[in-house]
Formats: sequence, structure tokens, C-alpha cells
Amino acid sequence: MDGQPSFPVRASDTERDRVLRVLGDRVAEGRMSNETFERRVDQVLRARSRAELADIVHDLPPAGRVVRRLTGIISSVSQVTARVEAAWRAPRLPRFMLPPGDLGRIVVGRAPGCQFILADLTVSRFHAEIYRAGEVWMVADLGSMNGTRVNGWRLTGPARVRPGDEVGFGNAAFIVTAPGSPGPPQP
Repeated sequence: MDGQPSFPVRASDTERDRVLRVLGDRVAEGRMSNETFERRVDQVLRARSRAELADIVHDLPPAGRVVRRLTGIISSVSQVTARVEAAWRAPRLPRFMLPPGDLGRIVVGRAPGCQFILADLTVSRFHAEIYRAGEVWMVADLGSMNGTRVNGWRLTGPARVRPGDEVGFGNAAFIVTAPGSPGPPQP
């Protein structure tokens, strides 16, 4: 024996992923048609050994440094563009202005006795309260069915709320602003 195993070595998921990345890079570089790419991806998924995986990519030319760098730059620009588009499409939330100093407590809900009434059915009749604790404002859920959130985190107890925070009651969401401040810019 020459030290090589007499049986084929089983292909790992990591090796499959590496071969799939190579195929994806080559199709992105224009070195392979989409039909060939699809056929080879199918072969990768059916391959049982390392040798079968090696046969799938043996005829492909190695990636050049220039092409690899150009592909990386295009990918980075594409990711930035996608993030900008997602931010642009994000909903613009209405403002929730904290009251001036003379009012120390606001009850939020659907009931007529609330100081801040929301007609959304995901908001409980007495959903949450916002109150002043010294110089800071706090928000607490009043046992609502759909919960109260501050900056996406569902409350399990009272939490401090500041101008610029996102506060949500059920499906209704707002940006908190201080009295007399313009708040975050709205388009």
C-alpha cells in the first residue's frame, strides 16, 4: 500500500460549500453559462466523495487576482446599495411627544379614559403607561396582550424612554420626541 485509503473519502458539507462557492464565482465572472452552473450544482449535491467534487471543478480556470478583487468590490458596492434602499423603504414612524412638565402620567390604550387613545385593534383597552420618575420618563406595560416595545425590545418591566427611541404598543409604533424639540427629521 502507498498510504492512500483504498476506499473513497466521503465529501463533507464544508467541501461541498467550497465547491459551490467556486462555481458561483465562475458564473459571476462570466466563465460559465447558467445551464452549466445549474447542472454542476446538481452534481455537487449528489456527489458522495471528494474525488467526485474535484472532478466537477477540475476543468475550471483558477480565479485571477484582478477578477477576484473586482468581484469583491462589486459585491461590496451592491451590499451598500441594498442597505441604502432598505433604509429608504423603511416606514417613517409618527412622533410621540412627551408631555410638558405639568403632566406626570399618560395612559395609552383604546379605552375612552386613556390620555393617548389608539384605535388599533392590537392595542389593549389599557395598554401601557408613560410616567415621569424624577427627571426621566418611564414606560410600563399594563398587562397588554400584544406587549409594549422600546427600540424593538418587548418590555418585561418598566423601562426608561428618551427622545429618539422607538416605542411600540401592539402594532402601533412611534418615535419619541421631547416637548419643544423638532424630533428626528421626517421626509
